[in-house]
Amino acid sequence: MASTSRALGRLSAPSMGVTRLQTQAVSRLLSSAPRRALISESRQVAVSQQIRRAHTETTPALPEPPKERRRFRKLRWLWRAPLVASLAGIAYIGWGVYEERNPGPQVEPDPSKKTLVVLGTGWGSVSLLKKLDAEHYNVIVISPRNYFLFTPLLPSCTTGLIEHRSIMEPIRTILRHKKASVKFYEAEASSVDPERKVVRVLDTSEIRGDVIETEIPYDMLVVGVGAENATFGIPGVREHTCFLKEIGDAQRIRKKIMDCVETAAFKGQSQEEIDRLLHMVVVGGGPTGVEFAGELQDFFEEDIKKLIPDIADRFRVTLIEALPNVLPSFSKQLIEYTESTFKEEKIDIMTKTMVKKVTDKTVEAEISKPDGTREKITLPYGLLVWATGNAVRPVVKDLMERIPAQKGSRRGLAVNEYLVVQGTRDIWAVGDCAVAGYAPTAQVASQEGNFLAGLFNNMARTEVLEQRVRELSGSLNLQPGNAAEISKEIEEHERQLRRIKDIKPFHYSHQGSLAYIGSEKAVADVSWFNGNLASGGSLTFLFWRSAYLSMCFSTRNRLLVINDWVKSKLFGRDVSRE
Repeated sequence: MASTSRALGRLSAPSMGVTRLQTQAVSRLLSSAPRRALISESRQVAVSQQIRRAHTETTPALPEPPKERRRFRKLRWLWRAPLVASLAGIAYIGWGVYEERNPGPQVEPDPSKKTLVVLGTGWGSVSLLKKLDAEHYNVIVISPRNYFLFTPLLPSCTTGLIEHRSIMEPIRTILRHKKASVKFYEAEASSVDPERKVVRVLDTSEIRGDVIETEIPYDMLVVGVGAENATFGIPGVREHTCFLKEIGDAQRIRKKIMDCVETAAFKGQSQEEIDRLLHMVVVGGGPTGVEFAGELQDFFEEDIKKLIPDIADRFRVTLIEALPNVLPSFSKQLIEYTESTFKEEKIDIMTKTMVKKVTDKTVEAEISKPDGTREKITLPYGLLVWATGNAVRPVVKDLMERIPAQKGSRRGLAVNEYLVVQGTRDIWAVGDCAVAGYAPTAQVASQEGNFLAGLFNNMARTEVLEQRVRELSGSLNLQPGNAAEISKEIEEHERQLRRIKDIKPFHYSHQGSLAYIGSEKAVADVSWFNGNLASGGSLTFLFWRSAYLSMCFSTRNRLLVINDWVKSKLFGRDVSRE
């Protein structure tokens, strides 16, 4: 008995560790029948508590499972975010393609409605057609080209970076998405008679039918025919230079570039002739001329040098500008950046230089020096691109002669604050053919077209409301008990009329200017709150591309342009001549 107590005391001592074997031995000892009678029930409970307490104090605690580090849990979404964005982009593109391929039904023309004739398919006219509620008018579009051209990317077509059809949108596709049917005639407007309110059109296509000339009457007329290239009366410009305004111009330049290269690589060609053939001259330091010069230099650096290394070091690009600097509409900081970038790219800039004469192989110019003297120079060239100046088209000139109030205008149709042609009531003008006090740019023409669309939509709603007010007024007090309701409805329509008629004059809002300057660099002068944000470099080049991509007219154009960029990056530009 005493020995058993001593054994239990030793096991329960705090200083001794209790092992599993000892615990089992004590359990067997307590469970034995002869000794169970000697130990009271209370003693058994006390012993069990001491054993459990000793076991708990001496047995090391199991390590807790490591807690998950929550600071990295947010990183799991890094790979999910691009996936979700990609799926959303694919869904957006798919929906855009579906909408373009499945336009809704159209309302047929109503003879009782007014006829709205739109001349041209440029920026101003297409912006008008895009926002116009065509169901309020019988709309007729007349243009010698049956497509809309995204002109900001036209310089890229000259070197094969972008295929020309990627920046063309068929006008019939645009008109098919209107709620009401719109007629289109591929013809050139030869004259406008404001007295008889008719437009005389001429079929200028290569294939003609029995009728090649006819007249189209109008109630409202929008002139958006743009402008043609100005030569400033300089001899030889129209005969020997390439313009850069239409798709045909870009194709002609692309072909002539490869003609110069292949001719320069011809066996036995003299060094002097090689230098002439590979000297490309660009006249005009605006965005079009600067972008073309940059694209041309990229073409030779990235493609021609690799394919024809024998003549690569003889290539030169010269930019001629009559003003003191290039890109005159940009900030001074960006002008200096552009000039320094051109210097790095070995593009020669000749400012304060006036072209005096052009022959089939040379350009004769006059340079104004800082001391006030002038020097005449002669530049041999293989390709000469004329990217400056606008001139009035014949149909606009004819219309100006028919309107007495337009006698003093020289640059186009003078318009008032609502873009109505001065001296008329039912003729409006937009784009380069209109003189509204703004620069002849695509941005100005687009905003003018949007303004006219809102103006015409308001005019149509005004006529509907006024007709309804006249009907309600005629039925007032004819039946007993309807005076209060009719008066309330008349008051509501008049309130809507006052709101609709409160149309503010056109005001151009400059969103900024962009220009590509070569070597995957661009400059941007963007409006930012009350000032301008000027930037240039590779990041601005990405902004330039994304901005132009968003400005493309349709999902089809965007996909084609992206495809051309990727294709050119992977395989290089196409140097085929045809």
